[in-house]
Amino acid sequence: MEIVWQTPGNPPERHDYIFRHGIRYVRPYYFEFISHVKNRWAGKTIVDLFTEEFRGRPYDYYVSAVKSGRIQVDGQIVHVSYILQPSQKISHFLHRHEPPVMAWDVSILQKEPDVLTVCKPASVLVHPCGQYRKNTVVGILQAEHGLAPLFRIQLIFGCSDHHHCISFGLRTSYFGKKCLLRLIFLGNSTLHQ
Repeated sequence: MEIVWQTPGNPPERHDYIFRHGIRYVRPYYFEFISHVKNRWAGKTIVDLFTEEFRGRPYDYYVSAVKSGRIQVDGQIVHVSYILQPSQKISHFLHRHEPPVMAWDVSILQKEPDVLTVCKPASVLVHPCGQYRKNTVVGILQAEHGLAPLFRIQLIFGCSDHHHCISFGLRTSYFGKKCLLRLIFLGNSTLHQ
């Protein structure tokens, strides 16, 4: 069997999920995390960078990952004492096991030209972060409805009345302790927000 490395450019698909006893699991998969060396990272060794910036694993893991080629710089295997330069591409290859979430649907409540309203299950994060990539609202909408995110807007601005109303509500705490997030998705033939 050929190993297929997934990257953020590979969208989740329906067959990526397993449902059992009310829980949504993601089939384990191989993934390439990609980053580019920031100026503040330049001059550090590859192992020191990972140990300081990505604290989820111990120092010995990163030494082993660099030696085995699971961590590479510009597509090349490097020595553990390799010194990083600005803008170099860093890849970290690993076998991902996402934590499960409740198997509730992410149902679409309303589609309008400028707003997509969904019912978010309590145990599901909105966008990929940490250990979650496919078991998120964004991932599930991609897999089940063919909707792919264009970008995420954290500050609301615009010219229509409902945008001003939402903006006013956020500035004045009118909405209380509610979270408001605007996601824009590109469907098969039209633009949905």
